[in-house]
Amino acid sequence: MSSSRRDAELSGMLEEFRARMRDIAEMQQQRVKLVATATTKDRQISVTVNANGVVIETKFGSGIDEYSYDDIAKAITRLAQQAAEDVFGQSQEVMAPLAAERARLPKLSDVIPGMPDVQSEIPLAPPVSVAPPGSAERAEDELVFTDVEIRNDGAESGKGVTDSVW
Repeated sequence: MSSSRRDAELSGMLEEFRARMRDIAEMQQQRVKLVATATTKDRQISVTVNANGVVIETKFGSGIDEYSYDDIAKAITRLAQQAAEDVFGQSQEVMAPLAAERARLPKLSDVIPGMPDVQSEIPLAPPVSVAPPGSAERAEDELVFTDVEIRNDGAESGKGVTDSVW
């Protein structure tokens, strides 16, 4: 391969990389501008969240005094969750071209035989609870370890980890 051809290919690859970075930056700029609002059916309470699902505005209508404090609190929580779910969907739509391009690229194992796929090795995070603090869903379960080896070193002789040799 001639030097000029190699330089042209490298130049093309660099320009393609720069174009992808511009596309990603543009998608990120679109994403950070996203907001979502959820409103009660009677339009007395509305909650707006930003692209990260953080509440940025809460509004009450003139008939809010018909709600109890408990109803207001529950409505705000539910609306914030609905708005966050909506903005998450919007974010996925904005970032979809990037996800599609990433999916069409070869895996590392396709390029380097025997190399594990990093994506398949990363454990999936469990779903995040939307239950309030103190609810049954949030009760801490006792941790159970399944890959434990039981050892009896010194147990029969009365010596263990609390022995003075430690």
